[in-house]
Amino acid sequence: MKKYLINVLLLLLVAAFTQCKKDEYEVIKLTKMITVEQMRALPVGLTRATETKKTGKIYIYNDYLFINEPGEGIHIFNNVNPSAPVNTAFIQIPGNVDLAIQNNILYADSFIDLLAFDISNMNSIKQVKRVNDVFKQVYSAGVQKYLFYTKDTVVKKQVYKGGVVNDIAAYSSSSSQGGSSGQGGSMARFTLMNDYLYTVGLYELGLFDVKNASNPSFIKSINLGWGVETIFPYDNKLFIGTNTGMHIFNATDAANPVKLSTYSHIFACDPVVVQGKFAYVTLRTGNNCRQASNQLEVVDIEDPTKPKLLVAYPMQNPHGLSVNGNNLFLCEGNFGIKSFNITDNKAIGNNMLQHLQNIKSFDVIAGPKSLIVTGDDGVYQFNYSNASNLRQLSLIKVQK
Repeated sequence: MKKYLINVLLLLLVAAFTQCKKDEYEVIKLTKMITVEQMRALPVGLTRATETKKTGKIYIYNDYLFINEPGEGIHIFNNVNPSAPVNTAFIQIPGNVDLAIQNNILYADSFIDLLAFDISNMNSIKQVKRVNDVFKQVYSAGVQKYLFYTKDTVVKKQVYKGGVVNDIAAYSSSSSQGGSSGQGGSMARFTLMNDYLYTVGLYELGLFDVKNASNPSFIKSINLGWGVETIFPYDNKLFIGTNTGMHIFNATDAANPVKLSTYSHIFACDPVVVQGKFAYVTLRTGNNCRQASNQLEVVDIEDPTKPKLLVAYPMQNPHGLSVNGNNLFLCEGNFGIKSFNITDNKAIGNNMLQHLQNIKSFDVIAGPKSLIVTGDDGVYQFNYSNASNLRQLSLIKVQK
C-alpha cells in the first residue's frame, strides 16, 4: 500500500510539472533494467479505454477488434459496426506483443510469462492464470533474470550551449530499483488449433494445452533454429515463417507436432499464409533482414513434405498479407496496400486489382465484416466485397 501511495503521489507531481512548468519539464521514454520480481509487480488488468499510441498485432474475435500496443497492452474495440468502431477498454499488460483468443479466454505474453484473461464479460475482464518463465528468449542477453522495461518519464530540462539535455538523475532518483477461436494477422506469433496454443519465439515453437481454456499449461518447446518470425495454422498443419524459409509441421497429434519439411529461400523477413494447396510468402528488405529481395512467392504445398516454388513476383516492400477466396491482399509498407486476383497463381503479377498508395500498411486481416489493415497512422477498415474497389469504412487513429 505504501508503494502504491508513493506511485500516486509521483503521478500527481507529474501532472503538476507537465501542466504548470511546461518550459522546465518534458515527458520522454527511458529504459531501465528490472528484475523478474519487479516485472511481476507491475500493474496488470482492465482499465478505462485509452487512445492508441502505436499499433502492433491485430486480432478479431466475435464482434470485437483487439489492437496490441507493443509493450503496453491491448485496446478493445466493439466492432459490431466496422464503420464506427467503439473504443471500450484497455487491458494493461507490460511487455505485451502477441495475443490469441479461444472460448472467451484471451492469451497474451507479458515479457517472459503467459497470461490468461476471462473476457466473457467485457465490462469485467479478469486475469485467471499466469504461467511463469515460458518465453525465456526475452531475458536480457548475458544477464539472467533481468528484463528491459520502457516507460514514460518526466524529466527536467537542462540547457547547455549544445542545446537541451535530459536530466537522467531525475529519473533514477524517483524509480524503484527492486471454444471458438478468433483470427489474427499474418505477423502473428501466437495461434490456436485443436485446443492447443502454439507460440513462436526467435528460435523455438512453444506448446500450451488449453483444453481447460482458463487453465493453460505449458507442455514443451521445440527448437527451430534462429530467425523465427511468424506462425500460421491450416488443415492440421503449422506453417512457420523464418528469416531463411518456411517450416511445415504436421500437428494432427496436437501435442506432438512433427516437422515435415523446410522450404528455403534467401535471407529475408518472411510472413506466410496458406489456402488450399498453396502457400503465399512475402520476402522483403528491412532493418533486420539484411540483403534480400522484395517479392511475393507462391509455393506449391500439395505434397507438404516437398514444398516447391511455383512462381515469384517482384514487389516494392511486402509485409503482411491475407487471402480470401480468389483474392489476395498484400501490405507494401510505405508503398500502400494492393489487392490481387489469384484465380491463376501463375498470373498474379498481371492481375493486380487495386493499389491504394496513400497509407502505410503492415498487416491485414480479411475478416467476416471488413478488411482490417494496420497502418502508420492507425487501423483502417475497408469494405472489400469488391476487391477492385476497396471502400474505406473507418480509421482508428494513432495518437501522435
